[in-house]
Amino acid sequence: MARFTLPRDLYHGKGSLEALKSFKGKKAMICVGGGSMKRFGFLDKAESYLKEAGMEVRIFDGIEPDPSVETVMRGAQAMLEFEPDWIVAIGGGSPIDAAKAMWIKYEYPDCTFEDMCKVFGIPELRKKAHFCAVSSTSGTATEVTAFSIITDYSKGIKYPIADFEITPDVAIVDPELAETMPKKLVAHTGMDAMTHAVEAYVSTANCDYTDPLAIHAIEMIKDDLVKSYNGDMDARDRMHNAQCLAGMAFSNALLGIVHSMAHKTGAVFADYGAHIIHGAANAMYLPKVIAFNAKDETAKKRYGVIVDYMGIADKNATDDEKVDALIAYLRKMNDDLNIPHCIKNYGADSYPTEQGFVPEDVFIERLHDIAVNAIADACTGSNPRQPSVEEMEKLLKCCYYDTEVDF
Repeated sequence: MARFTLPRDLYHGKGSLEALKSFKGKKAMICVGGGSMKRFGFLDKAESYLKEAGMEVRIFDGIEPDPSVETVMRGAQAMLEFEPDWIVAIGGGSPIDAAKAMWIKYEYPDCTFEDMCKVFGIPELRKKAHFCAVSSTSGTATEVTAFSIITDYSKGIKYPIADFEITPDVAIVDPELAETMPKKLVAHTGMDAMTHAVEAYVSTANCDYTDPLAIHAIEMIKDDLVKSYNGDMDARDRMHNAQCLAGMAFSNALLGIVHSMAHKTGAVFADYGAHIIHGAANAMYLPKVIAFNAKDETAKKRYGVIVDYMGIADKNATDDEKVDALIAYLRKMNDDLNIPHCIKNYGADSYPTEQGFVPEDVFIERLHDIAVNAIADACTGSNPRQPSVEEMEKLLKCCYYDTEVDF
């Protein structure tokens, strides 16, 4: 038996933030990140709509990019004091992910972060509060997923929390919020969405319910991401829908080792002054993982189907030729979006540079531990080809040096 779970309600289209007016409850806590939602007026709108619905509203702000365990605990404590019956998270993936983890701790104060990280092991939620997610970026799709990514900075590791219990009750996908994204964020979140869709389609947990969502998302991202990056706001609006479809797919079909590797490399070099931004990591690693996974015949055929729908190779091409075409296309997208091809050339500002911020000797020194942690990541189990630690080390080296995957 398999399961397919999405939010109870999804409001979409321009002006859909107004749906907050219809919520029933006494108290709402809004969880938000930096200043962009306030700066562009969306935080004030959300607060006003909730008050119009008759609720007392409190704001928990300042949730950082790549939210920490400490932020989660502080937010949960604020919820325990305020006792909201609605949690409304607004912004990019970080405030929504953080709020999901806060929700768990709010409902179960004795639950530790280690407890949260037990895959599909969270007890039943909604005894105290319901959850609404309002996305402002077009990539993570956390507004419709059963996942949350929280960083333990003491270990330099990003941990995925995975459980259908944290799928939001309501998702609001209002493209007006996404129109405020800076250009670099458009690139990184867009390639995150592309990775979600591709990994979901070849995942061992794919099914008839997830495949159409993944394929249509890929088609839309192919057509609209670069246009959105270059300032086409109609394409930006369509990308907001595309990333959500990709999220619906991967929340139910799961992901693969592109994400395992991105989770475990993202913060591990923070002592050298920067993170490898999640979407950029996915963009760099995806072509390498496709080459690795294509050694599995089932995965190779499914990559071929993706290429057929994208229309980027002759229909009569072999599956090997289609895989090569997909890899070449994704690398060209990275060029068009000003994303590096490998860690060695990944600058501290995320742009391509001859010498990136991660020194070669430091990478080699930490390689084995990163590989072990990536193998243990929750996303590895649904990858179509299961790597050994040795293979993961070799794959990570290919992602550092931008060398060919021939194993």
